[in-house]
Amino acid sequence: MRFGSIRSWTIAALFCVILAVLPACGDGRNVHDAQSPTSSSTKPSTPSAATTPPPPPKAAVAAPENWFDLEVGDCLTAVPQIDLGEVTAPVVDCAEAHRAEVYRRAPLEVNAATADVADKTCADAIGPYTGGGRYAVTYLIDSNQDRTADNPLPSTVICLLQSADGSALTGSARR
Repeated sequence: MRFGSIRSWTIAALFCVILAVLPACGDGRNVHDAQSPTSSSTKPSTPSAATTPPPPPKAAVAAPENWFDLEVGDCLTAVPQIDLGEVTAPVVDCAEAHRAEVYRRAPLEVNAATADVADKTCADAIGPYTGGGRYAVTYLIDSNQDRTADNPLPSTVICLLQSADGSALTGSARR
């Protein structure tokens, strides 16, 4: 048993020696310095004639806005999935690639025919906004549900136009 314990200590000591000596086998540089060896030259480097051009500028970052605050002319990189609980919509400048554009906000009565009224409201407004063209139409309904005699139209339909083939739009569709 004594032989087994001496053997274990010997292996542990040998392991510690290897760990202590192993870093000395390197070239003395830090891992962070490994990309570019140090130079003793003080002459500034000059760019070569074959430099690569800078990357193109990144597209504007979409600013999230509450979808119920969207205004006519706002362009979105994605239509919010309000049925899944999304509250914000990614708004960008219309000069950037986008998936939808708000072209109408209108008061809406909340009743059994809400979808029919919203369809008609949005369909009637697409031509005057765009001057023609093929667009798919969808809408969001902000149902305030605050019906009183003073507020017979408590909800708002927010009409959105999209490319008919699902591709990204660039520029406003407003004419």
